[in-house]
Amino acid sequence: MKISKILSTAVVAFTMMAGTASFAQKTKMVGGAEMYPTKNIVENAMNSKDHTTLVAAVKAAGLVETLQGKGPFTVFAPTNMAFDKLPNGTVETLLKPENKKMLQGVLTYHVVSGKWSAADVMAAIKKGNGTAEVKTVQGGKLWFMMDGKDVWVKDEKGGKAKIMIADVNQSNGVIHVIDTVLMHK
Repeated sequence: MKISKILSTAVVAFTMMAGTASFAQKTKMVGGAEMYPTKNIVENAMNSKDHTTLVAAVKAAGLVETLQGKGPFTVFAPTNMAFDKLPNGTVETLLKPENKKMLQGVLTYHVVSGKWSAADVMAAIKKGNGTAEVKTVQGGKLWFMMDGKDVWVKDEKGGKAKIMIADVNQSNGVIHVIDTVLMHK
Protein backbone atom coordinates (compact mmCIF):
# COMPACT_ATOMS: atom_id res chain seq x y z
CA MET A 1 0.00 0.00 0.00
CA LYS A 2 2.83 2.37 0.89
CA ILE A 3 4.61 1.71 -2.43
CA SER A 4 1.34 2.34 -4.25
CA LYS A 5 0.99 5.75 -2.57
CA ILE A 6 4.62 6.62 -3.32
CA LEU A 7 4.21 5.66 -6.98
CA SER A 8 0.94 7.56 -7.23
CA THR A 9 2.67 10.64 -5.82
CA ALA A 10 5.52 10.08 -8.28
CA VAL A 11 3.08 9.90 -11.21
CA VAL A 12 1.62 13.25 -10.19
CA ALA A 13 5.09 14.76 -9.72
CA PHE A 14 6.32 13.36 -13.05
CA THR A 15 3.27 14.70 -14.87
CA MET A 16 3.71 18.12 -13.28
CA MET A 17 7.44 18.08 -14.05
CA ALA A 18 6.65 17.22 -17.67
CA GLY A 19 4.36 20.21 -17.98
CA THR A 20 0.64 20.60 -18.11
CA ALA A 21 -1.52 17.83 -19.46
CA SER A 22 -1.40 17.31 -23.20
CA PHE A 23 -4.99 18.48 -23.67
CA ALA A 24 -4.08 21.85 -22.13
CA GLN A 25 -0.84 22.32 -24.07
CA LYS A 26 -0.51 21.86 -27.81
CA THR A 27 3.26 22.36 -27.98
CA LYS A 28 6.30 22.06 -25.73
CA MET A 29 9.52 24.02 -25.86
CA VAL A 30 12.66 21.96 -26.47
CA GLY A 31 15.98 23.52 -27.35
CA GLY A 32 14.41 26.95 -27.71
CA ALA A 33 11.84 25.80 -30.28
CA GLU A 34 8.21 24.79 -30.14
CA MET A 35 7.61 21.10 -30.75
CA TYR A 36 4.38 20.62 -32.65
CA PRO A 37 2.35 17.42 -32.15
CA THR A 38 1.34 17.67 -35.83
CA LYS A 39 4.97 17.27 -36.99
CA ASN A 40 6.94 14.03 -36.99
CA ILE A 41 9.94 13.18 -34.82
CA VAL A 42 12.56 14.33 -37.34
CA GLU A 43 10.77 17.57 -38.26
CA ASN A 44 10.57 18.62 -34.61
CA ALA A 45 14.07 17.45 -33.65
CA MET A 46 15.57 19.49 -36.50
CA ASN A 47 14.24 22.66 -34.82
CA SER A 48 15.74 21.95 -31.39
CA LYS A 49 19.07 23.68 -30.75
CA ASP A 50 19.68 21.06 -28.02
CA HIS A 51 19.53 18.15 -30.50
CA THR A 52 21.83 19.13 -33.39
CA THR A 53 24.20 16.24 -32.67
CA LEU A 54 21.31 13.76 -32.57
CA VAL A 55 19.93 15.08 -35.86
CA ALA A 56 23.37 14.86 -37.50
CA ALA A 57 23.69 11.28 -36.24
CA VAL A 58 20.22 10.31 -37.50
CA LYS A 59 21.14 11.69 -40.94
CA ALA A 60 24.54 9.94 -40.99
CA ALA A 61 22.89 6.66 -39.95
CA GLY A 62 20.32 6.90 -42.74
CA LEU A 63 17.43 6.79 -40.27
CA VAL A 64 15.62 9.99 -41.31
CA GLU A 65 13.05 8.19 -43.45
CA THR A 66 12.44 5.56 -40.76
CA LEU A 67 11.83 8.16 -38.03
CA GLN A 68 9.55 10.09 -40.35
CA GLY A 69 7.52 6.91 -40.85
CA LYS A 70 4.13 6.10 -39.41
CA GLY A 71 5.40 4.64 -36.13
CA PRO A 72 4.41 5.08 -33.45
CA PHE A 73 7.84 5.39 -31.87
CA THR A 74 9.04 6.45 -28.45
CA VAL A 75 12.42 8.16 -28.72
CA PHE A 76 14.67 8.82 -25.75
CA ALA A 77 16.46 11.80 -27.28
CA PRO A 78 19.90 12.65 -25.86
CA THR A 79 20.79 16.33 -25.86
CA ASN A 80 24.02 17.76 -27.27
CA MET A 81 25.33 17.90 -23.69
CA ALA A 82 24.59 14.17 -23.36
CA PHE A 83 26.74 13.46 -26.42
CA ASP A 84 29.44 15.75 -24.96
CA LYS A 85 29.72 13.38 -21.97
CA LEU A 86 31.03 10.61 -24.25
CA PRO A 87 34.81 10.12 -24.45
CA ASN A 88 36.57 12.53 -26.81
CA GLY A 89 36.34 11.45 -30.44
CA THR A 90 33.41 9.06 -29.94
CA VAL A 91 30.84 11.11 -31.84
CA GLU A 92 33.26 11.90 -34.65
CA THR A 93 34.14 8.20 -34.97
CA LEU A 94 30.48 7.14 -35.01
CA LEU A 95 29.65 9.68 -37.73
CA LYS A 96 32.20 8.21 -40.17
CA PRO A 97 30.57 6.35 -43.10
CA GLU A 98 32.44 3.14 -42.28
CA ASN A 99 30.77 3.10 -38.82
CA LYS A 100 27.19 3.51 -40.10
CA LYS A 101 26.00 0.13 -38.74
CA MET A 102 27.45 0.87 -35.30
CA LEU A 103 25.79 4.30 -35.29
CA GLN A 104 22.47 2.76 -36.32
CA GLY A 105 22.76 0.36 -33.38
CA VAL A 106 23.40 3.19 -30.92
CA LEU A 107 20.51 5.27 -32.23
CA THR A 108 17.93 2.48 -32.53
CA TYR A 109 18.79 1.51 -28.95
CA HIS A 110 17.15 4.84 -27.99
CA VAL A 111 13.87 3.89 -29.73
CA VAL A 112 11.03 1.75 -28.41
CA SER A 113 8.10 0.64 -30.57
CA GLY A 114 4.78 2.18 -29.63
CA LYS A 115 3.92 5.42 -27.90
CA TRP A 116 5.06 5.32 -24.27
CA SER A 117 3.68 8.41 -22.53
CA ALA A 118 4.91 9.41 -19.07
CA ALA A 119 1.75 7.85 -17.64
CA ASP A 120 2.50 4.58 -19.47
CA VAL A 121 6.07 4.57 -18.14
CA MET A 122 4.86 5.20 -14.59
CA ALA A 123 2.19 2.50 -14.85
CA ALA A 124 4.84 0.01 -16.03
CA ILE A 125 7.14 0.97 -13.14
CA LYS A 126 4.27 0.50 -10.69
CA LYS A 127 3.29 -2.85 -12.22
CA GLY A 128 6.94 -3.98 -12.04
CA ASN A 129 7.24 -2.99 -8.35
CA GLY A 130 9.71 -0.20 -9.08
CA THR A 131 11.27 -1.24 -12.39
CA ALA A 132 9.96 -1.82 -15.91
CA GLU A 133 11.85 -3.55 -18.70
CA VAL A 134 11.27 -2.69 -22.36
CA LYS A 135 12.77 -3.95 -25.60
CA THR A 136 14.34 -1.43 -27.96
CA VAL A 137 14.08 -1.36 -31.75
CA GLN A 138 17.79 -2.31 -31.76
CA GLY A 139 16.88 -5.50 -29.89
CA GLY A 140 18.39 -4.62 -26.54
CA LYS A 141 16.70 -3.82 -23.24
CA LEU A 142 16.13 -0.66 -21.23
CA TRP A 143 14.76 -0.32 -17.72
CA PHE A 144 12.57 2.48 -16.34
CA MET A 145 12.83 3.36 -12.67
CA MET A 146 12.35 6.13 -10.14
CA ASP A 147 15.05 7.85 -8.13
CA GLY A 148 13.34 10.26 -5.79
CA LYS A 149 10.86 12.19 -7.92
CA ASP A 150 12.83 11.68 -11.13
CA VAL A 151 12.27 9.03 -13.79
CA TRP A 152 15.40 7.35 -15.12
CA VAL A 153 16.21 5.02 -17.98
CA LYS A 154 18.93 2.44 -17.31
CA ASP A 155 20.89 0.86 -20.16
CA GLU A 156 22.49 -2.57 -20.54
CA LYS A 157 25.90 -1.28 -19.43
CA GLY A 158 24.49 0.11 -16.18
CA GLY A 159 24.41 3.76 -17.31
CA LYS A 160 21.46 5.90 -16.34
CA ALA A 161 19.77 8.76 -18.17
CA LYS A 162 17.39 11.15 -16.46
CA ILE A 163 14.24 12.12 -18.35
CA MET A 164 14.52 15.90 -18.45
CA ILE A 165 11.44 16.69 -20.57
CA ALA A 166 8.68 14.09 -20.96
CA ASP A 167 5.75 13.72 -23.32
CA VAL A 168 6.90 15.79 -26.28
CA ASN A 169 4.15 14.47 -28.52
CA GLN A 170 4.75 13.96 -32.24
CA SER A 171 2.51 12.93 -35.11
CA ASN A 172 4.25 9.53 -35.13
CA GLY A 173 5.01 9.01 -31.45
CA VAL A 174 6.57 10.76 -28.49
CA ILE A 175 9.98 12.05 -27.45
CA HIS A 176 11.39 12.07 -23.94
CA VAL A 177 14.49 14.27 -23.68
CA ILE A 178 17.34 12.59 -21.74
CA ASP A 179 20.63 13.83 -20.32
CA THR A 180 22.88 10.84 -21.16
CA VAL A 181 23.50 8.67 -24.22
CA LEU A 182 22.29 5.11 -23.57
CA MET A 183 24.66 2.26 -24.48
CA HIS A 184 23.82 -1.32 -25.43
CA LYS A 185 26.01 -4.39 -24.91
